[in-house]
Amino acid sequence: MEKLTNKEEEIMQALWKLEKAFAKEVQAELNNTVHYNTVSTIIRNLEEKGFISHKAYGKTHQYFPLITKEAYRSNFVSKAMTQYFNNSYKNMVSFFAKEEKITAQELREILDVIEQKE
Repeated sequence: MEKLTNKEEEIMQALWKLEKAFAKEVQAELNNTVHYNTVSTIIRNLEEKGFISHKAYGKTHQYFPLITKEAYRSNFVSKAMTQYFNNSYKNMVSFFAKEEKITAQELREILDVIEQKE
């Protein structure tokens, strides 16, 4: 699965939220900050990449995701783990701790989740 551009991810976020939508509905979900033609072009690109599909209603198309948000997130995190953290969750968590992006309380909560699984 390839990495999406920021705009493609934005469109996918809208489709994951809406579950199925016409291009105009996707544009509205983006608060009309992206021109309709741009939304339409990105949607076609996502369809070519196999991320979404459509159901035709005459000349209009209703789009829906083929890839779940969870599957994309899992793939994205796996690649980040490999590329930036040497496949080590310890390195990743340490990075966030050093950058002060995670608190000691949040780490305790993570430990509780881990211990409950054992």
